[in-house]
Amino acid sequence: MKLLPLFVSTFLGTCNCFQVGPFQRPFLQGKISFTKLHGQNLDQSGPLETTNIISSRRSILTNSLQAAAAVSTLNSFSCLFAPNANAAVGSLPEFSDTNAVLTGLTVNVADKTQQDDMIAFLENGFGMKKVNQSTKGSVTDTWLAFGPTEMNIPEDWEPAVSSFSNYGGHATIRVRYEKDTTEAFYTGADTTGDNVAYIQLGVPEYRISQMVKNGGNVYNGYGIVEVISPSGVPIRGIIGISPDPIMFVALNCASVKDSKAFYEQLGFREQEYPYCRPNKGQGQFEPPQPKKSVYMAPSNNCMGVLLLQAKKPKSVKPNPAVGSLNIVYQPSEGTTASGSMKVIDPNSVPISFDSYVDYEKTEKESRVSVVKTPE
Repeated sequence: MKLLPLFVSTFLGTCNCFQVGPFQRPFLQGKISFTKLHGQNLDQSGPLETTNIISSRRSILTNSLQAAAAVSTLNSFSCLFAPNANAAVGSLPEFSDTNAVLTGLTVNVADKTQQDDMIAFLENGFGMKKVNQSTKGSVTDTWLAFGPTEMNIPEDWEPAVSSFSNYGGHATIRVRYEKDTTEAFYTGADTTGDNVAYIQLGVPEYRISQMVKNGGNVYNGYGIVEVISPSGVPIRGIIGISPDPIMFVALNCASVKDSKAFYEQLGFREQEYPYCRPNKGQGQFEPPQPKKSVYMAPSNNCMGVLLLQAKKPKSVKPNPAVGSLNIVYQPSEGTTASGSMKVIDPNSVPISFDSYVDYEKTEKESRVSVVKTPE
């Protein structure tokens, strides 16, 4: 097997294959191309602009059914997202096949207590680390991940020596707290929406006692753990090994076919369903891929979305705690892009787009000191 420079060939039982670097998987390839979207037109704002994000989202969700039924031609933005062989996101070899990466999920919290509970829940329950934090005006964003989020190989990372948890390109759960908000996204009684079925994490270990201690509501602990987080976003935890423990976000869809077509317009491609255990869903400790579901991602090596057919398609409702799915893209050659753009998918899930330049700037400015995994 021919190896990329500075990388070692590593066998992962979860993939039943060899890989180069911590994230690579031999799946399908594709680059993002934005020409038409079924849904809300993109809305542009500044890269660090956080004022009125919550209130504007209320109006978006109010109109989501009408937006999902519309077909919006985005000629004014198509030049920014046109496929380009040189438009890779960062310098990680794992992302050289794409000009867009799904980097995580933003969740909204209603107050400081809920913010602290959510952070402690992820840190102590699943072993995530606070990697970035930024306060702009009344809004505080805290990014949690299982490793560095920069889209480059960290300077102190050494192949065959350093842990993959110290490698770049990790996805994040972004906890957003706006102190001026009056909206109670989640009261602790039950979730108010089900368009996001769960976030799936594949981790070496988890601690149910810490989940409960920090406000989690565990509703299944047999073989796997399924828990409503303090923010109201469901999380499924599986004991296993995944290149990046944040594996995917599962979405309940009124129509998997329509949702698949929508995400294809965003450059997502159907990929092989990821597992984090060697038996690939053939045991009680990791469920198999749900029937009639479709797993999609913009890159073979980043997190993706699992499209599930909702049992009651007409009753799928947005979860107000879900701020957005977050995509970072590299504009095509000869174009420039600054600012955050948003769109709503057919299931009322907001999707945010940030250019790589803006992402890199924010990531560097908001880094916090993190204790790295011992080598």
